[in-house]
Amino acid sequence: MPASGVSAAAIAARLSAMGLPARVEEHARYTSVEVEVPEPLPTDLWRDALEVMAEADRFGLLATSVNGRTLWAVVSKAVPTTGHVGGPGHQR
Repeated sequence: MPASGVSAAAIAARLSAMGLPARVEEHARYTSVEVEVPEPLPTDLWRDALEVMAEADRFGLLATSVNGRTLWAVVSKAVPTTGHVGGPGHQR
């Protein structure tokens, strides 16, 4: 599992331990974590959940009247720098 997957899994495990079951998905450039946020959610649980999500590279909240509230996070996968792609002479 890539490092991003390990970090995302750790975030998901912490959220699940707080009673917020999380989904983890691997994508080409990142690993995502999503959790449905129940209504109402106590203030201290919001604070703790946001503290956990802040460990990701990006996070946010998607709120709609149709689907409710989804807290999401993205952990980027490492991308080699241009100088290391293809070795010497293959730089772009």
